Amino acid sequence: MNENIEKLIENCGMKLYDTESVTENGHKIFRVYITSKEGVSLEKCEEVSRILSPIFDLNPPISGHYYFEVSSPGIERSLKSPKHFKASIGENVKIKLDNETSIEGIIKNADDDYVEIGEDKILYKNIKKARTYFEW
Repeated sequence: MNENIEKLIENCGMKLYDTESVTENGHKIFRVYITSKEGVSLEKCEEVSRILSPIFDLNPPISGHYYFEVSSPGIERSLKSPKHFKASIGENVKIKLDNETSIEGIIKNADDDYVEIGEDKILYKNIKKARTYFEW
């Protein structure tokens, strides 16, 4: 995503977590996920949406007709980059590896190359899917 978009989001007191383009019920949706240490309020989502909408009207993030949403990634969220893993140290995670092996545990450490779950050091390149989870 454009560095200027990230700065605009930061000016609202938030951080860009991720973006995604999905199709739900036959409608294309472009989502921007935002975070902050204080949490994400509906008001902050509205503020970021008001700032980004005119920019996306002039320079659409995806082609064709789409809906634009701003949201929190949620308490249970996908982890796609080293930045996501680093920000989730101490949280429960479920990881599926390329070889279909599943690992669950608490993220002990993360750097730019691997994440540490318990005694396992897992290279990001071997991760097929990762998600935090909350124990109720």
